Amino acid sequence: MGARSAVVEPPGGSGGRRVYLDGRFLGTAYSLHELTLFLQHVELVCGDELDVAESGRVEWYGGGPEVWPRQGGGRECWAVPGGPAPLVKGTNRA
Repeated sequence: MGARSAVVEPPGGSGGRRVYLDGRFLGTAYSLHELTLFLQHVELVCGDELDVAESGRVEWYGGGPEVWPRQGGGRECWAVPGGPAPLVKGTNRA
């Protein structure tokens, strides 16, 4: 079996980014922390958020690990390092 990889889609209107592992939907992450939990659960990573952000096994579309939209949209809808934490909603898990 080849190396597994995760795909993180661009931010969606719901305020999250859909996450896939080898084409299988894992859920929608609303923060780097949630994404890390998804990837730890499927044993793709065993480290923390920094390990996920620097991993070569994660493909980022529509922005990298620093881009997480906040609920509500508008000019202030993007969370960036050093800025306020994004709001977190419940996730859909497969």
